[in-house]
Amino acid sequence: MDRYEIIIYWSEEDNVYIAEVPELPGCMTHGESHESAVKNVKDAIQLWIKTAKEFNDFIPEPKGRRLVYA
Repeated sequence: MDRYEIIIYWSEEDNVYIAEVPELPGCMTHGESHESAVKNVKDAIQLWIKTAKEFNDFIPEPKGRRLVYA
């Protein structure tokens, strides 16, 4: 779980930190602080994987490296 890339950025529009996991489509969350966004996205990753297992969906292996440079 800890090997998936997590991208965290501040959203001016929502006034929260957004946390996304690019390797797990649709896996994202937010938090009022950087720390809460990290905690929330770790929970979201666990839920994403649990749900994928329940439906026998493909679970990508974490690449453990930066996917895109911006």
